[in-house]
Amino acid sequence: MTSTRIPLGTVELTVRDRDRTRPYLLLHGGGGVATMAGFADLLADRAHARVLLPTHPGFGGTPKPDDLTGATGLARTYAALLDELDLTGVTVVGNSFGGWVAAEIALLGSPRVRAAVVVDGIGVEVEGHPQTDVRGLSPAELQQLSWHDPARAPRPAGVPGPGPDVQALLGYTGPAMTDPTLAGRLGGVEVPVHFVWGESDGIVSADYGRAFAAAVPGSTFALLPRSGHLPQLETPQELLDVLLAPR
Repeated sequence: MTSTRIPLGTVELTVRDRDRTRPYLLLHGGGGVATMAGFADLLADRAHARVLLPTHPGFGGTPKPDDLTGATGLARTYAALLDELDLTGVTVVGNSFGGWVAAEIALLGSPRVRAAVVVDGIGVEVEGHPQTDVRGLSPAELQQLSWHDPARAPRPAGVPGPGPDVQALLGYTGPAMTDPTLAGRLGGVEVPVHFVWGESDGIVSADYGRAFAAAVPGSTFALLPRSGHLPQLETPQELLDVLLAPR
């Protein structure tokens, strides 16, 4: 595994690269890149895959240019990264806010992307199933919402909570952490999109996930038992099984 800083115009991306064969781009949520690191290793080893795990600019103390705003802007940055690395056949996998960005990448129609996987993603507005407002909640409260079994949580920092990365998250999402135009735009997605949801997600419910999936033509949806908002931490083997299952 190598860690590289890659300049893309005004953006400098810090990217962990586990270089194997079939390429994956993993996108973390508000809890930061650490919430995806272990799963990146698992995916690289089991699938013999090349796994890119960038840190969203502004997270973890990384630089972020003032003109990089919104999930769409971040999606364009990652599309440019795939161009820079000359990758094809890429599967984009995103959790939480990373799921939102994965959906935006799917909308860009890049010929380098073969599929997207949204894992307990946020970003759409679903009538009757609002996202939980996590601002101001304690780490213990966030654990209760984010884990099927909070006792298994490795540490409170494993979920979005007060701290610099939440401020970085809000810099992309705004206070509402949704885009009212997203659901209507998803009808334009032309690559296969698979949605994976923890049955016990207290941030965005399984019904929210089903509505998210219903907005994408031809998408598929899988529910993970005994899992919450962070399956890559709580049930990584089960998530990997779903991710690698033939479709």
